[in-house]
Amino acid sequence: MHQILVVEDESVIRVALRRLLERNGYAVSEAGSVQDAEKDHDLTTFDLVISDLRLPGAPGTDLIKKAGDVPVLIMTSYASLRSAVDSMRMGAVDYIAKPFDHADMISAVERIIADHPTARAVEAREEGSRAAAGQGMPGIIGNCQAMSVLFEHIEKVAPTDSTVLVLGETGTGKELVARSVHQRSQRADKTLVSVNCAAIPDTLIESELFGYEKGAFTGANASRMGLIEAADGGTLFLDEIGELPMEAQARLLRFIQEGEIRRIGSVHSRKVNVRLICATHRNLQSLAAEGQFRQDLYYRINVLRLSLPPLRARGKDILHLAEQLLEHQIERLGKGPMRLSPRAIQAITTYQWPGNVRELEHAIERAVILSPGEEIDNEALGIDLELVNINRLRGQQGMSAQDKPATSGIGPEPQEDLSLEDYFQRFVLEHQDSMSETELAQKLGVSRKCLWERRQRFGIPRNKSGGSRRKSGAAQSK
Repeated sequence: MHQILVVEDESVIRVALRRLLERNGYAVSEAGSVQDAEKDHDLTTFDLVISDLRLPGAPGTDLIKKAGDVPVLIMTSYASLRSAVDSMRMGAVDYIAKPFDHADMISAVERIIADHPTARAVEAREEGSRAAAGQGMPGIIGNCQAMSVLFEHIEKVAPTDSTVLVLGETGTGKELVARSVHQRSQRADKTLVSVNCAAIPDTLIESELFGYEKGAFTGANASRMGLIEAADGGTLFLDEIGELPMEAQARLLRFIQEGEIRRIGSVHSRKVNVRLICATHRNLQSLAAEGQFRQDLYYRINVLRLSLPPLRARGKDILHLAEQLLEHQIERLGKGPMRLSPRAIQAITTYQWPGNVRELEHAIERAVILSPGEEIDNEALGIDLELVNINRLRGQQGMSAQDKPATSGIGPEPQEDLSLEDYFQRFVLEHQDSMSETELAQKLGVSRKCLWERRQRFGIPRNKSGGSRRKSGAAQSK
């Protein structure tokens, strides 16, 4: 059972949080201040520390250093968002705003504990492996568990000559992984040839990969070496191999099996010594079962697999990566000092980033160019923070009945084809008779001012009878 320490000076909140966590299978200890926590408990024995930011005596952030490797989740009010951001920069694993939804708290706890294994010896070993593996990984930034495992696997895979298959969504950095494998291999002083199979027309892919002899086809006025031959002695990286035509797949299979190629129009084969790294965002096993990818080729390239996590699953890495990209873009574009505003940081850490690291990089570049001052806001990033919050609410409502917290009480499951604007209007219209403006704003994750502005934009007048109806209902119940 996971051990959690709750540090909160308000006994009502502390007891309510303890009961919530215990109902969800956690063992909970309590403290009313940093001094009490340090005096009454061995902080290193816990899997997670949840602390209020403002405590009598010393602030909750003092626990970050005192807890060592144990992750610390900071609770703060909306008015202290800047302090929450500073807490994360000091080493807090995350922050959650009060008043928080029960489902949000449990979700945060589950995620943090999953990203930080409970065994101290295992965590220490992984930290050591992360530090060793992370050195000299050009362009790859990450400290989350999934990236630590990736770095460790790269170190093991790189010295071999075995074929590597890199899996990950578009924009996660598969080519950077391929470069890291090459740079740590015995072929590091040789050529790395990168080929995007999706960017070459089907009619040209074979001649590009295998080369051709003079007169092999119309327009072949001279012999030309193929990309595989150009990588002789080094490494060939085939990105998006799932887009390779079936004819080219057959020729590639022979190259892998025999270690030789034959130029188009030639009768002679040539021996080549090439280490192959492939990458794809597609499920090759499913494609092979459907006959869209050669099954024998799949088995040949699926020797050593490296999996890249999507950006949305990388926790604190997202903010760290954003700050590194910001520094890079400032230097590249010759800008002065710039920083991310609290709302920009909140947007970066809550947005889902379907385009992964590439989308984040482009958003940071755009923000650096468009921001007039030193502070970058979420609008310069192209992220509507209110719509992100509404989208998260939709995600909570989309859970199955058995997974949905009993405390949500938000109403029927939304239709999948509703836009966020449509969903906002529907939610307000369906619940304004039973909720106050404050409750509506809290459920939607926006301020009352934002709720009022969106009412004006969408032409939804405030139903003043709703509040009185709730009051009369309450009076009748008494």
